[in-house]
Amino acid sequence: MNTCDRPAESIRRKYVLMTAVHNEEQHINKTLESIVSQTLLPERWVIVSDNSSDRTNEIVQSYVDRYKFIRLLRANRPGGRSFGAKVRALHQGTAEFEGLTYSYIGNVDGDLSLPSDYFESLISRFGQNSRLGIAGGFVHEEQNGEFRSRRTNSAWNVAHAGQLVRCECYEQIGGYAVLEHGGEDWYAQTCARMKGWEVQAFPELHIFHHRHTGEGSPRLSNWARLGRMDYDFGSHPLFEALKCARRFPDRPYVLGGIMRFAAFMRSYVSRRPRPVPPEFASFLVNEQKSRLRAAVPFFESKEFSGE
Repeated sequence: MNTCDRPAESIRRKYVLMTAVHNEEQHINKTLESIVSQTLLPERWVIVSDNSSDRTNEIVQSYVDRYKFIRLLRANRPGGRSFGAKVRALHQGTAEFEGLTYSYIGNVDGDLSLPSDYFESLISRFGQNSRLGIAGGFVHEEQNGEFRSRRTNSAWNVAHAGQLVRCECYEQIGGYAVLEHGGEDWYAQTCARMKGWEVQAFPELHIFHHRHTGEGSPRLSNWARLGRMDYDFGSHPLFEALKCARRFPDRPYVLGGIMRFAAFMRSYVSRRPRPVPPEFASFLVNEQKSRLRAAVPFFESKEFSGE
């Protein structure tokens, strides 16, 4: 049985990692090398191969043979892309943590690389703030031959790609939720804030993402999925409109912003049932209203705030 409650000093710096991969032969070597080169190694790293049919399993197995802390699990399911399948694969991997003692549980995607002190630096920040529940770095993606901070990065939004969750927080939010349209990271951190935990991404900690967001599925369908996901969580329509418009300066994403908002509004008009509890949607909308009021004085009006 793992130890999460009030960890002793000897395990305050211990962490475990999990990764769900599907046909990642192009990038998985970079991820593997990043983790085995960490200045503070994980107690265990479970990699769940979700129906991979390329050389992913072979590449991961070569590292399993050399590093005792790495485990490879193979998950088989019907073909096709599924965001829920990713989280189910992660749930399957957590069984490999039984019997270990650790203070943090983390996720690493199979298409990134990290600085060698990434997790040691993250854990240091947890040690400085006992209310910090979820933390990570800023995602950088290649643009014109160099890695640059992703436009959508923000200190209040921790990307699932490379994050750690304090054990107590992970247990209180029930781990990562299986959601049809994805967004398990957004759901987790909103739940964490509902429980009184702080969530923070640190811009000085870089995550180098080697496959641009959304490349794993056709762009049009991915943008529409994001709109449906935003509706599922209960986003406010005005907040959604401004979030989608924020992408307009990046010309390749203009169509994406329009597609995302259109999919959101189709769901909104149809009043499709949401998969999240009403209190979650209410909390999220109140957060969004607070951010809008802070950013734009107009939204201080009673008409907008509902007061």
